[in-house]
Amino acid sequence: MSRKELTFPSGSDTCAAWLYPAGADKGARPIVVMAHGLTGTRRDRLGAFAGRFAAAGIVALVFDYRGFGDSTGEPDLYEPSRQLEDWHAAIALARSLPDVDAGRVAAFGSSSGGGHALAAAAADPRVAAAISQVPMLDRDTQSYSKPQQVVEEVKAAAAEGRYLPAVGQPDEAAFISAPGAEIGWRRVVAIGEESRWRNRCSAAWLLGPPYSPIQHAASLHCPWLVCVAADDQVAKPGPAIDAARRAPRGEVRIYPGIDHFDIYDGPAHEAVVADEVEFLSRHLLGRNLCGATKAGSELGRVHLPPSD
Repeated sequence: MSRKELTFPSGSDTCAAWLYPAGADKGARPIVVMAHGLTGTRRDRLGAFAGRFAAAGIVALVFDYRGFGDSTGEPDLYEPSRQLEDWHAAIALARSLPDVDAGRVAAFGSSSGGGHALAAAAADPRVAAAISQVPMLDRDTQSYSKPQQVVEEVKAAAAEGRYLPAVGQPDEAAFISAPGAEIGWRRVVAIGEESRWRNRCSAAWLLGPPYSPIQHAASLHCPWLVCVAADDQVAKPGPAIDAARRAPRGEVRIYPGIDHFDIYDGPAHEAVVADEVEFLSRHLLGRNLCGATKAGSELGRVHLPPSD
């Protein structure tokens, strides 16, 4: 399916985006706005999700944050509030596109992008649905516990305004250093689309208040799908599961035996994307695809019982 290159302004910079036209039906279509987490870019396997959404009849807009991927701006500058501004600008662009139904816009994010998708939806009552996959929703309760020496090195880098690797080994000062995480993420980059990802991210943002979009869960106005890797060591699954249960229209899917970066290809990817297509079809297209996904045959989906 052909996609189009787009750009849009955010602050004084320009974000790069791909637009995947809907592959079915005519007239104004729903759209899902998509972005990665931390330093991830659109080239790092987000197209594998966007293409499936477009084939199901939902336009997909995948963008790079300022300073990352193909966007302009200070390289490798990460600030949660800055990336949220990019989300708001991307959603505004989505609503302005021809043949898009501005009343049927969804937000989709992976890892810390899953937290951004929740926060962006919570701030915009017109957002119709949100998806957070393997989400990092609360830094304090979900992050991998680093050795104390590593914690001190990270704090020093933040205080000195330095940069750190985005991924590294458990004994290294890096933002993501859970066991197996570096190998997992580098594999995602390797199977991506001519990735321009850099293993570098600013650390000064750690001095600010802990970023915690989980606070929006209990009051979120729209349907929210939370896709959780049961064996996630990067973003501990418990808080995300609890947040989905608290959300008035929350839905949770748990994938057993799956770690944070396993969802980008293979059977795990098929399971996750099938559930996401079903969710978006139900809430944006009014179609119930239950029972028609590949997830049931390739990887069992686990639905938690209600909390006591």
